[in-house]
Amino acid sequence: MFIQKNLNDLLEGKLQKLNKFRPLAPTLIQKLKEKFEIEMTYNSNAIEGNTLTLKETYWVIQQGITVKGKSLKYHLEAKNHQQALDYLYELIEHGISHTISEHLIRSLHALVIQDIDKNIAGKYRDVDVFITGTDHRPPSALEVPIKMHELTEWARKNYGKMNIVEFSAIFHHKFVHIHPFQDGNGRTGRLLMNIFLMQYGFPMTIIQVNDRQKYYRALQEADHEKYKPLCNFIAQAILRSLNIYLDVLTPSKEKFKTGEEWMSLHEATKFCSYSQAYLGKLAKDGKIDAHKLARNWVTTEKAIKDYCRKQLT
Repeated sequence: MFIQKNLNDLLEGKLQKLNKFRPLAPTLIQKLKEKFEIEMTYNSNAIEGNTLTLKETYWVIQQGITVKGKSLKYHLEAKNHQQALDYLYELIEHGISHTISEHLIRSLHALVIQDIDKNIAGKYRDVDVFITGTDHRPPSALEVPIKMHELTEWARKNYGKMNIVEFSAIFHHKFVHIHPFQDGNGRTGRLLMNIFLMQYGFPMTIIQVNDRQKYYRALQEADHEKYKPLCNFIAQAILRSLNIYLDVLTPSKEKFKTGEEWMSLHEATKFCSYSQAYLGKLAKDGKIDAHKLARNWVTTEKAIKDYCRKQLT
């Protein structure tokens, strides 16, 4: 198993807790959906160089506002990504994750790119490409159809037989490794990964732009079949989404009473003998219940006390 056991146990435990709240109220579902769609669109596009801020992305998608000084391309990328997310929700609703196809992949990509370059939307590239900043050389254009057929076959054979987080992370890497399209591979790959995770019951998983370099390093490790960094990185991103959902669903009084209110690692040091730096290492390794809020890790009193208790047994 590539994911650290304690991190995997955290994910499964929190998913079970989330499932106890289901079905969620329609108004709450809509609010969470809008929040995650804006965050997902902003971060996924920003990773690829789009300079719209989170607030500007909201204005473009929800208000239809044109942001002065930002290119038309960036506006179209935000709107296209939103439409691709709508399609993603339809796919999940109809339960297609175990029957993923090249047609589905091309359809999703067409939505991501449709208003930016119709000539390449949904079409495998017919030119060889290089990826700046990496020694990885994607397969030639002639090989792409073969590689994509192999990818969908791999997905059909392995879906349901592997840990879903590891399956989704490895599928994501295999897809971007092939780099089947001339543009939009990263955005499409992150959407595809979410199809599997959300079908399993996890909330939408967002790779934050602040973690872009760590994300790229994990993908580069996976190029050499070292999947542990990528799988654990994706697991941490899933944990963040689960925590956001549970934070909304759990009443404040209950969080306070059980010690599950979020706090900075600096604040958490008063509940243990560990330094802030060491708590940061535990958070990164998935050994305590923690997630990133912007650039900073947050955890709970309960998470610290649970970890300390385990060290004594």
